[in-house]
Amino acid sequence: MSMRHNDKVLPRLGKQAGVSLIEVMIAVFISAVGLLGAAAMQLNALKYTDSALKTSQASFIAYDILERMRANASPATLSQYDLPSVSEAPAHANNHRQHDLMDFAKNVKSLDDTGTGVIDVHPTKNATVTITIGWDEGRAAGVDEASGQAHTGVFSITTDLSVQPE
Repeated sequence: MSMRHNDKVLPRLGKQAGVSLIEVMIAVFISAVGLLGAAAMQLNALKYTDSALKTSQASFIAYDILERMRANASPATLSQYDLPSVSEAPAHANNHRQHDLMDFAKNVKSLDDTGTGVIDVHPTKNATVTITIGWDEGRAAGVDEASGQAHTGVFSITTDLSVQPE
């Protein structure tokens, strides 16, 4: 049924008026929520990829110094690899041990400006060695609310280093 108005036919407005606009608004809202969720997942993936990269690099640094210790240390000189902090590494190298410790400190500092590294040698029969490397995890783990400090990541390995007697 149409109504006539000045000899023009006007369509009759029914119950469907404005429904298409509401459907479009709901679809846009659902799409926006989905895109925000995808963006949040991407951000988390980037953060945790960075964390995994630093853990892998710390592992390589630790195994590198262990292999250098195996190659260059004798039972008499193994305890000289003990390093309480990378800041105490030698500045100049006059022998293999000093060169190894300099490289270890340089590698730890390249991992993170605030990177920490410790080599703890326990002179036993098999020479137990513990290497601990730490770095700033503020990007992936955030900041500790109580202290205001960034969380730190740590890679630590303890192994027996069999060194052949001289």
